[in-house]
Amino acid sequence: MSISIFALIVFWLVLAIVFAAVELATVGLVSIWFAAGAFAALLVAVLHGNLILQVIVFLAVSIVLLVSTRSWAKKYLNSKIQKTNVDSVIGEKTRLTERVSNLDQTGKAVVLGQEWTARAAHDNEIIEQGELVEVVAVSGVKLIVKRFKED
Repeated sequence: MSISIFALIVFWLVLAIVFAAVELATVGLVSIWFAAGAFAALLVAVLHGNLILQVIVFLAVSIVLLVSTRSWAKKYLNSKIQKTNVDSVIGEKTRLTERVSNLDQTGKAVVLGQEWTARAAHDNEIIEQGELVEVVAVSGVKLIVKRFKED
């Protein structure tokens, strides 16, 4: 059973469009290389290359472009990403202004002049008001904290 040239051309065209649409939707340099690979395979199909050659061209072009340009593209196209205030609170030490209990859903802390809801890094841990804690992560609008032992 042989697949018609027209069917292969349509297949590669649809695949290129799908990969390009995914790239436009994500804007994260996810699939642009595969769109180019599909377009190259489409050209091979138009020139009546067999299916195996089309698949080889698709994979080769996709992989070569991915390997050779991804780090460059990430560096230059995503260079405007800026850290937010959230990044700056991780690692900060503070005293709790309210007892932290994940089970009771209580806990508050002031970090860099802003009051935050605080939760313990371990669900079964309770940290009393006034204890010194370190921010280990931020989850949504909540600080995830652990006890900090002063030297």
